[in-house]
Amino acid sequence: MTEENIRLVVLDTETTGLNPREGHRIIEIGCVELIDRRLTKNTFHVYLNPDREIDAGAIEVHGITNEFLQDKPRFQDIVDDYLAFTEGAELVIHNAPFDVGFLNHELAQLKGKGRGTTVEEHSTIFDTLPFARKKYPGARASLDALCKRFGIDNSHRELHGALLDAEILADVYLAMTGGQFSLMDFEDGKKVVNQEIVRLSADRAKLKVIKCNEQELQAHVLRLEAIEKAGGRCMWSKE
Repeated sequence: MTEENIRLVVLDTETTGLNPREGHRIIEIGCVELIDRRLTKNTFHVYLNPDREIDAGAIEVHGITNEFLQDKPRFQDIVDDYLAFTEGAELVIHNAPFDVGFLNHELAQLKGKGRGTTVEEHSTIFDTLPFARKKYPGARASLDALCKRFGIDNSHRELHGALLDAEILADVYLAMTGGQFSLMDFEDGKKVVNQEIVRLSADRAKLKVIKCNEQELQAHVLRLEAIEKAGGRCMWSKE
């Protein structure tokens, strides 16, 4: 993958419970693709039959029932498609140890069947949870909290769902790491990189300073207050 075609796969899973070492399994995988920080329409989404009961607490979180999964494929049936979709990509995951732990547990079950591997052998991983905690120390870093911080609409997220959460996380990731590229970054449909820096002359005329009016100042104050209420801390706010 070249520098001009960086491929990310935002991934989320739903499971029968919290710990794969207790026999819990993956029941849903959702992935969305980004190339050059732009969402494509390329997705990977499956429901899986775990061959075990789902914990009642887990059903309350994602709403997926045992009956719904009875006719769904098993992980071994879709593993080749999953690996093909994620091969060589950087996986963007919120709380990566959870999802990667479950995926590696599923992959480990296939050892001896010619498919033994790990997530890390096929992809690199970017965990948005510790990134958010470091970027916004002291603030809540859940997916819902980050949506609120960046003004991302997640009102349709009544229950967790792997594909829906991956789509929401993609928006959060882009906002948290600088947003999408501007249209100004492209010429004739190609990304412009390594442009020469043009420095202004030292003897140029002084820039005219235009002060804001009272209405603009009030709008600025209201915006800072809204950010503070959303859990952020503005460097422009008065102490």
